[in-house]
Order: sequence, then structure tokens, then C-alpha cells
Amino acid sequence: MKRYFVTGINTGVGKTVVSALLCEYLKADYFKPVQTGYPPDRDSEWIKNIVSFPITTHPECYLLKEPASPHLAAKRENVYIDIHQLKLPFTKNSTIIEGAGGLLVPLNERYYIADLIKYFEAECILVISNYLGCINHSLLSLFYIQKNNLPFKGIVLNGNFETEVKEAILLHVPSSQFIAEIPSMPTLNKERFLELSRIFQSKVNISL
Repeated sequence: MKRYFVTGINTGVGKTVVSALLCEYLKADYFKPVQTGYPPDRDSEWIKNIVSFPITTHPECYLLKEPASPHLAAKRENVYIDIHQLKLPFTKNSTIIEGAGGLLVPLNERYYIADLIKYFEAECILVISNYLGCINHSLLSLFYIQKNNLPFKGIVLNGNFETEVKEAILLHVPSSQFIAEIPSMPTLNKERFLELSRIFQSKVNISL
């Protein structure tokens, strides 16, 4: 049984796609403890509909309407996110846990998304996409992970990177923590997801 916590260097970098790929690869369960922007956003439903097997997606502990950071979305609904109410579902399968936004997105005035990695006793997988500023965001995220001794499995590069950009990031990531690089596919239906999944599985560099 493996337990991986998928986070990203920013919002919209492909955490949910990578979570789905990991679920497909490991035949794992999926759990997103805090979902904002619902409706229409509900990542567990998207994953359930995109993978090729009858996945178990566990219900969110907090399902919030505002498409904002969890602490703000909760405040606008007069809800307080209590980290101790975020219970990891029991399962005999591996579990992919997806965070919201990046590592330092607040859950409340004390706790951040990063705190859930140790709380759930999971290993962190950092998703990096290619955009102006991604080097800075990547290195800051990696520095935070290292400085705070967060259990770290590795990175996934999502998209088409210039050689210089990729090299600047990988300079700080040992080969034992470089999981895979996947191409950007802006529109994913089930068929294209399975194509992406085959690419991912062929490119995984380390044992998961």
C-alpha cells in the first residue's frame, strides 16, 4: 500500500491529471480532503469518469462553493477547517491524496496544505508545469520541502519545457526523485487520457 500526496508549484499546474495518472498506474483510491469551487468543480467526479477501472473516490471532508483558497472559501460559508477533522479513509488499496493549490495555501490561520503531508503520513509528489515564473516557483517549493523535512517522492514535469528551463529545475532534483515528464494535452477525454496514461507509464523513471 502506497500513500502519495499530490501538490503543485501553483494552481492549475495539472495536479488532478497527475493524480488520475497515478491512480491508473497504481490502481489506487483517490481522496481530495478539501474541494473548493463546487459546483462546478469536483475533481473526484472527473477522476471517476476518466480512469479505465472502477476507482474508489472517497468523499471530501470539506466541499466549498467559492473558487478560492480553502481558508477564504470556508470563511465565506462560516465554516472553519479543522485539520483534525480531515480523516484519511480506510482502504486496503494505495491512496492518492490531492491537495488544493500549492504547498502554502492556507487551510486556516495556523495550518497549510503542506501540513497535510505529514499529517496523512504520505510522500509528497510535486507537479511542475511550464510557464513564466515556473523555475522560481519550483525551486521555492523544493526548498520548502527540504527545509521542513517533508517526505518527498519526487517531481512530475507536466508540459513542454525548454531545455534551459528543465535543466534549471532538475539541477536541484536527483535522478532518484525525477518521476516522469509528460506532454501537455489541454483537452482530455477518456481516449486521450488513456493515451497519456500509456505515455506516463512508459516514462516513469523510479519505483512507485
